[in-house]
Amino acid sequence: MTPPAAGRRLKHPNRTWVRPFREGAGPLYLQIAQQVREAVDDGVLRPGDRLPPQRDLAQQVGVDLTTVTRAFAELRQAGLLDAQGAGGTFIALSAGNRSTSVDLSMNIPPLLGSAPFAQGMEAGFQHVGQQLGRGELMSYHVGAGTREDRAAAVQWLAPMLGTIGADQVVICPGAQTALCALILARTQPGELIAAEQLTYPGLLAAARVLQRGVVPVAMDAEGMLPDALEEACQLRRPRLLYLVPTIQNPTTATMSAQRRQALLAVAKRHNLTVIEDDPYWLLAGDAAPPLAAHRDAGCPVYYISTLSKCLAPGLRTAYLVVPAGEPMEPVLDALRAIALMPTQSMVAVASQWIRSGQAQDMVLRFQQELRERQAIAARYLPSRARAHPAGLHVWLPLP
Repeated sequence: MTPPAAGRRLKHPNRTWVRPFREGAGPLYLQIAQQVREAVDDGVLRPGDRLPPQRDLAQQVGVDLTTVTRAFAELRQAGLLDAQGAGGTFIALSAGNRSTSVDLSMNIPPLLGSAPFAQGMEAGFQHVGQQLGRGELMSYHVGAGTREDRAAAVQWLAPMLGTIGADQVVICPGAQTALCALILARTQPGELIAAEQLTYPGLLAAARVLQRGVVPVAMDAEGMLPDALEEACQLRRPRLLYLVPTIQNPTTATMSAQRRQALLAVAKRHNLTVIEDDPYWLLAGDAAPPLAAHRDAGCPVYYISTLSKCLAPGLRTAYLVVPAGEPMEPVLDALRAIALMPTQSMVAVASQWIRSGQAQDMVLRFQQELRERQAIAARYLPSRARAHPAGLHVWLPLP
């Protein structure tokens, strides 16, 4: 898309916050959002000020409507805008007191604000609303999940795992809950979990609360080293092996197929149970098949796939795949002890998005968005920073 001619400004006196677009400064919708932020910080736009209609703004700065819609969605997510439907869009009353700090403690997927996606998401909620009217979602759903939701999970998991049975799937209220349930089901207090030397903080928190130890295993640019795992098994005898093979948190390392096979071979030799935490596989687009996709692994591999990173954290929905032939009941018992069941209305929304194809379309849009954001980060961060082109986070080793 060609930016407007240099120096073009809006003529309306209340819109003088718009400045010329800068070539190479990132996507136009992010430039628009940043201009609004700066105008609020400078006092040019004040809480309660009304912004021009999106279509008018798009025409005057020479971009399409979707670009402005995405900019406004970005600002709503940040709490800077208050949309009142036909009444217009206003600078939020709380905007004047906003903090200039940025919370980098958690990676979250971007909010897609284009009209087609908003309509698709609304359709999903309307479908669930009809079920609420019949009372189907307001009762207990204790167990692994409804037949319909597990079928949707199988559809979602097919690109990662191929053909699996719906009876292998457990619907969980988030990946962290699934992880805690597996630790409870597969270990006893005092037993050890092998994990990457730099690992997901949620694992460390779960192990601490559940009184399990964590054995750090050395890594390289691909992730955990098989020889280091072999040594850890001989010296410390862990019961579980926890891995994030694709866009590892926090280092962004992604394992090759050969590395995954080598780690499985070590796990098999030492009778380890593997927990494969795989929130980013669909975003990566080019990752090797998950460990759980190897039917001849020789050791049980439990697979966790959350929707929080690919769709929306508010869904609080994750899928836990129990290996064929492994008992389901210990996992369900542990899960019930932690959280009786997920929020069924949110699970139903997720299932509707998957069945309609909306979820898969959102993943493709997220990939595009994340590649744009990673390109911006690469321009400003030192060359030693590590990242995946479609990852949600960047790892910056300090000198």
